[in-house]
Amino acid sequence: MRSASPALTDLHALGAAGPYRSRNLDVVMDVTARPVAELSLVPWLFAQRTLQALRTAVPPDPARRAKLLDRAGWLFASGSVDGVSPDTHHRTVASVSGLPVSLVREVTRQVGDYAATAHDSVRQARPVGAADSWRDHRVRQGSGVWTRRGEVLVCHAPANSPVVHTAWLDALALGYRVAIRPSRREPFTAHRLVTALRQVGYDNDQVALLPTDHPTANRLVGEADLALVFGGEEVARTYGSGTLVMPFGPGRSKILLTAGADPARHLDVLAESVAGHAGTGCVNATAVFVEGDPAPVAAAIAERLAALPSLPPGDEAARLPVRRSAAAHAVDQQLRARAGTARPVLGADGIVEELGDGSAVLRPAVFLLDRADAPQARVEMGFPCVWVAPWRRSGDWLAPLRHTLSLTAFTDDAELIGALVAEPTIDKVHIGDRPTTWTRPGLPHQGYLGEFLMRTKAVVVD
Repeated sequence: MRSASPALTDLHALGAAGPYRSRNLDVVMDVTARPVAELSLVPWLFAQRTLQALRTAVPPDPARRAKLLDRAGWLFASGSVDGVSPDTHHRTVASVSGLPVSLVREVTRQVGDYAATAHDSVRQARPVGAADSWRDHRVRQGSGVWTRRGEVLVCHAPANSPVVHTAWLDALALGYRVAIRPSRREPFTAHRLVTALRQVGYDNDQVALLPTDHPTANRLVGEADLALVFGGEEVARTYGSGTLVMPFGPGRSKILLTAGADPARHLDVLAESVAGHAGTGCVNATAVFVEGDPAPVAAAIAERLAALPSLPPGDEAARLPVRRSAAAHAVDQQLRARAGTARPVLGADGIVEELGDGSAVLRPAVFLLDRADAPQARVEMGFPCVWVAPWRRSGDWLAPLRHTLSLTAFTDDAELIGALVAEPTIDKVHIGDRPTTWTRPGLPHQGYLGEFLMRTKAVVVD
């Protein structure tokens, strides 16, 4: 990454032969519509040749992969990457993504920590009866061996948070060669991470950065052995039934407050679940179900979220997402259209607060619903927006809680806990004071990614 002019950064594609500057340049702008960088968009032929080079490359041995990932994680989070300091990187990402700079700093550290532990964390998914290698002594008597399902993984990365880039690090730790198609709105995180990996010793034919237009991005998925694709409902519908593409769609994370729980005691967890990470993640709670009267709970959440300040993303006290003004007003209009008969407790007069520089803050919204099966309870907006509804243990009481990425439940009912853990459409269950956003390295997200990337085959070496 080098300076193309005093005000503009040149973000090269990173192919198998090294950095590449395309004739097709996309201008990356910050939330005030100020140009920040020129991003090279690669043509299909370049992308195809890069994937071919990755497919024929031999990955480093596991011990070397572990060392390289450890070094790259530290460099990405704490070092100078291609001459760019961590602070400059944090502020650049904040300016183009609209995420608070303090959040960018936190999740950059998390990505670095994850890289350092990826080699060990990804093995949490390995079956206990399987060996890592055919050289394992168990193979002499016959054993399962954990092997890759392919050689090349493509990742279509979004712009909602830098933390999404932990996903493809698992694949790299397992010996896949990886091509990342970064978000054109926020390509800086992916560029820095790929550059850091190459800077510590990963060869160019092991990990590549391929910014593209949308048609080329779709062709990349078809050319890859496996792919990770992030997006909304359309992504889930398009790829949900396939076995070679893992879609990361809406999370629809939720909170359940049973009759014995005191909402006042858990208000910190409720607020963090809704507005932590600026409310932009798939693990942010978008619905709260209350066994009893939901109105006081909605009012308490609204009071807490209303106190969050409206500040530009570069302010250390910022906690809310910022978008260009037109984009922010479009989100507001979409919210009004989807709210229907829901009663607004916070955000009745709109969620947009102009900052006077062409950008606007997306303020929190809290809505009260009259029934648990209201369609609004499944609406995910990408900023702190939550729907609060009554919930009863009668009929199909599990129905409103299904299809949930992360569920925090306040209950000591063992039968209820067992039912939540057993429910196939709930991916994470937190009982007690753990926000829906909580995680740590080694824990599954939508299951272990290794379950998608790997398979176990029988091997015997006589």
